[in-house]
Amino acid sequence: MKPIAIIGLAALAPNALTLQDYWENIVNAVDCITDVPPSRWEIDDYYSPDVTAPDKTYCKRGGFLPDVDFDPVEFGLPPNILEVTDVSQLLSLVVARDALADAGYKEAPATLRQRTGVILGVGGGQKLMTPLISRLQYPIWEKVLRSMGLSDADIARAIEKMKLAYIPWEENSFPGMLGNVISGRVANRLDLGGVNCVVDAACASSLSALKMAIAELNDGKADMMISGGVDTDNSVSMYLSFSKTPAFSRANQIRPFDAESDGMMIGEGIGMIVLKRLEDAERDGDKIYAVIKALGASSDGKYKSIYAPRDTGQVLALQRAYEEAGFSPNTIGLVEAHGTGTVAGDITEFSSLNLLMNDHQADLQTIALGSVKSQIGHTKSAAGAMSLIKTALALHHKILPPTLNIKQPNPKLNIEQTPFYLNTETRPWIRPASAPPRRAGVSSFGFGGTNFHVVLEEYANEHEEAYRVNRTSDMILLTAPTPQALVNHIQTILGQLGNGDARNYYNALVEASQTVQIPSDQPRVGFVS
Repeated sequence: MKPIAIIGLAALAPNALTLQDYWENIVNAVDCITDVPPSRWEIDDYYSPDVTAPDKTYCKRGGFLPDVDFDPVEFGLPPNILEVTDVSQLLSLVVARDALADAGYKEAPATLRQRTGVILGVGGGQKLMTPLISRLQYPIWEKVLRSMGLSDADIARAIEKMKLAYIPWEENSFPGMLGNVISGRVANRLDLGGVNCVVDAACASSLSALKMAIAELNDGKADMMISGGVDTDNSVSMYLSFSKTPAFSRANQIRPFDAESDGMMIGEGIGMIVLKRLEDAERDGDKIYAVIKALGASSDGKYKSIYAPRDTGQVLALQRAYEEAGFSPNTIGLVEAHGTGTVAGDITEFSSLNLLMNDHQADLQTIALGSVKSQIGHTKSAAGAMSLIKTALALHHKILPPTLNIKQPNPKLNIEQTPFYLNTETRPWIRPASAPPRRAGVSSFGFGGTNFHVVLEEYANEHEEAYRVNRTSDMILLTAPTPQALVNHIQTILGQLGNGDARNYYNALVEASQTVQIPSDQPRVGFVS
């Protein structure tokens, strides 16, 4: 495949209204898992710690999107259709708009818009389907109420009152609940003339959509694509689905690859990526976050269960990706794993990574392994997009992001004797000048044995303009005329930070660093927190 440039990003995630919020939460190791808010469902109605309790979920936490101000007028939508339009359709308009704006194409010329497509990963039915179908249960309500001896008049009044709990069926209900209309509304409202569709590959939907989007670019059928994943469904039906599998963590905490891992947590998320052929992006002077070198896919084949992961199936996707990329996986520095926190899933995924490395010599514990699910939960059909965005930003900022809730690696992994290590702290991504460019892999595996792995590489050429969007809470810059003078200065500062007025002294250092001017030939050191 031709190299594909990631030129625009946008994300709506738990505790994050913007891409910048999402990235800052990642590098600051913020745990965005919370109790289920009443806007989704009432914990007292459906929660029970008893895993076997019928019609109850034993999980009451997850990752939830924050409230978003949505202006229907901006997108030319009549306000009276909002009640019968699934929130995934509405919020996807916001994220797609932001992704194009980030790429510098919010006001793209008509010739480019006509050759811009939208392919998104979307799973199953949308949340709006539940109240619409629930409203149609009135014949059952009528039979139950009649069996209880109520009069026809009381039954009629009761049924009408129960119907008030659900949105009505009308002409906009059908398009409002359809998953494919998510991409359709984006293309319609943003006036895009390329292909628009959604694809369902369960938890691998985002990377499945990405594969199709890349094909459009490689085949010359489009000049720009919006891809990614959409999942706003943390409804009680979703909780019951995973509770009765059962797949949820009984401790209500996701610990990917940890010795105490006992299950997953789910999250909501929308992530979108704007893509161009690399040669076109360079020609047009676009900002380039990272370059997609390859995307491998596979199926597990015949196995013991439709939802049991198979390492030999997963490794096929990995091998195909690196064969297409044209370099060995021992040159990558980061793997953003599927990493759901389920014991079987994590062990199988780690086994597939080791199988991949069997034919590639790699130094022990040189490849960082992590999962953003530890921070936002498993965002299901959007999971691959959220992982891809995290990894593209990691390459862009030259940072190895942390994974939360890891106390001790699962001993079954024997990770100390492999090329991988679990990265639990935000670290600078150091690369020797003689080494290959920074590279990373992103995995996404779905129910039904569908596997995807995408290989990314940093964009080597420096941009003329400032391109990093990274911010940190505090930054301290120190300088001195000579290296030894700088060491002495740091030792003096350490002594000052050890006395009783350390906080005020620290704040003064941070404030002074905001305006410090450092000569280009003078030794300096920086600290961030």
